[in-house]
Amino acid sequence: MLQTLVHYSLHLLVPGVIAFIFFRSQWKKAWLIMLATMLVDVDHLFATPIFDPGRCSINFHPLHTYWAMAVYVVMFIFKKTRIIAVGLLFHMLTDFIDCQW
Repeated sequence: MLQTLVHYSLHLLVPGVIAFIFFRSQWKKAWLIMLATMLVDVDHLFATPIFDPGRCSINFHPLHTYWAMAVYVVMFIFKKTRIIAVGLLFHMLTDFIDCQW
């Protein structure tokens, strides 16, 4: 139960805090964009079973691989994609924390 609470708080609430601190002038838009990056979980649909609470997403699902994360880091360099990159990278960090649980 605690793991689920921490996981979804990190996915939903902490991006709002990040948006408020680092993108203050447009924090609501930044928060919504970061929430939209959760669509990266669409790659879970290709796994069997789709949801496995004991499975580590990192390096299992295609959009959660180290290669994909390298692309997200490159996206961070460019101002136009920076908010998306922050959302994706924080999503990966959250999933990594989940793997350590």
